[in-house]
Amino acid sequence: MKFSLESGDLSRYVAAQLNNIFPDSQSVSPEWVGAFMPECLERLRRCFENIRQKYFWDEQGPTFNHLNADHYAMFLYLLGNAVYKKEGDVSSAEKLYCLNKALHGLDAFYSIELPEVFMFVHPLGTVLGKAEYGGYFAAYQNCTVGSNEDGVYPRFGEGVILYCNASVIGDCRIGDNVVIGANAALLNDDVESDHVATGRHPHLKISRNGESVVSRRFRK
Repeated sequence: MKFSLESGDLSRYVAAQLNNIFPDSQSVSPEWVGAFMPECLERLRRCFENIRQKYFWDEQGPTFNHLNADHYAMFLYLLGNAVYKKEGDVSSAEKLYCLNKALHGLDAFYSIELPEVFMFVHPLGTVLGKAEYGGYFAAYQNCTVGSNEDGVYPRFGEGVILYCNASVIGDCRIGDNVVIGANAALLNDDVESDHVATGRHPHLKISRNGESVVSRRFRK
């Protein structure tokens, strides 16, 4: 996999961003960031190798560009998640989460468990709550995944894509190979596998999905 910055330079880049945006007494060193890089970059590689999308590949294979906002948003989520799981370092994980929010307008908390293969597509304004996410998950801009008043979150199958302004809230069971259309709003609604959901609760329109989300967007 090709990287626009080598691991050491990327560690210094992240540390400089964190220390400049959050100038408290708990500064972050490049060496500290670098301790998480091998795991984070390996997860990033496995993810990018399975994405079939412009700008994620070039003629030499998968590529990561720290100045591509989609790439960098995915990287920051993975780095924050690695920090949280490896050290339980909530303060530093929060900084990485807030950095992602400041740079990209993305609310992807460090403790949510996105699958090994996922994709953000200019995710400005997207909020991803503590749902169960299946593999090959994709989200566009202004999407919302959240709980209902009882604290119940959605569950997603494999190969689900949320197009712009889609909302999936509450006790939703979303099957495999499902498209949640632009501006769709689900509230405690289920969508069976191989279907497309459009419209807004309680007037959803569910139709057959004749194409494979995984085949069109990912490499499996």
